[in-house]
Amino acid sequence: MTPIPTLTIASLYPNAVMPTFGLFVERRIQQLVAAGVITTRVLAPVPWFPLRHPYLGRWSRWARVPRVECRGGITIEHPRYPHIPRWGTALQPQAMAAVLMRRARALHRRGFRFQLVDAHYAYPDGVAALALARAFRVPLVVTARGTDLNLLARFPTPRRRLQRLAREAAALVAVSAALAEVWVELGAPRKRVQVIHNGVDFQHFRPLPQAAARARLGLPPGPWVLTVGELIPRKGIDLLVRALVALSGFRLAVVGEGPARAALERLARELGVAARVVFAGARPPQELPWWYAAADVFALASRREGLPNVVLEALACGRPVVASRVWGLPEAVAEPVAGRLIADPTPSAFAHAIRELAARPPAPAAVRATVRTFAWEATVRRIAALFATLTQEGSG
Repeated sequence: MTPIPTLTIASLYPNAVMPTFGLFVERRIQQLVAAGVITTRVLAPVPWFPLRHPYLGRWSRWARVPRVECRGGITIEHPRYPHIPRWGTALQPQAMAAVLMRRARALHRRGFRFQLVDAHYAYPDGVAALALARAFRVPLVVTARGTDLNLLARFPTPRRRLQRLAREAAALVAVSAALAEVWVELGAPRKRVQVIHNGVDFQHFRPLPQAAARARLGLPPGPWVLTVGELIPRKGIDLLVRALVALSGFRLAVVGEGPARAALERLARELGVAARVVFAGARPPQELPWWYAAADVFALASRREGLPNVVLEALACGRPVVASRVWGLPEAVAEPVAGRLIADPTPSAFAHAIRELAARPPAPAAVRATVRTFAWEATVRRIAALFATLTQEGSG
């Protein structure tokens, strides 16, 4: 098939300043390009901020994001749009749409005649992208990934705009069946909603020797619990730190960075478990298989999720998972050998499940086999079929 010229819209996309930000979106785009499904230009808008100095806090990082960069052979533009922290959510889609329209028209004038708009994250990205799709008379595909539907759809203004998006987008993708039901609840015709899970690279994420992994990372003997993700309240990492009190002899590795780190470190000190917690910071993607290998159990205590890649990666590496029973998690941890899901997430419930799995660890090959259907090849085939159908209908 001839690659489909596609305009990708994604405010969650890695950049030179935040190389792991929205990595799951970049991976899907790279897979589609590598498979010859699309050619693309990525518009990854960022909030405008006037000053670059790191002492000004997390917002200053947006000022340091380059205007244009190339990652893995794909050109990414980062146009700036005005946004007021905390108060600008209602205006965000319009502000984003205005700058995206300018850049889309410029790309069109320079000869990139895209036949499809592919937006990641329903709000604000999908809502903003709807204006582009209508202006250029091309189909719009929107992928919902988590809080864009399971949180923002609860608020009146975003909900009204999401309802319009659900009615008018050509196709609506959800990374889990639970999120797909929200699209339908918002008014989307069920025939236009598809569940297409995130993919996992089985060549990169694979079982590795545990002893070698701990030696490589400089970790002392275990047992080890691992969690990976942004350090923000909804990830529930505080619950895992509290669980460590009841897990005598266990250690916790926290891979990721974020605004809650200082509070988590303080909590670990207050509970007397700081010596058994390693805050490793953000780690490069190529290093993550070694962290999964070093662990005995992977834990995710999120209060809301779509279907997180870190769970799929841990399972592909042969590590059982203990996680909150929320949204798409039951679709990944679907067999007893894959781990345990906690319906009522408490420190004691997590401690009990972690202790149980560590005492009778399942064979890594058996754990890995539970997520074979999440291989990237299957994801790419489904997206390719969807994109082909939409563009053929549009040209018919």
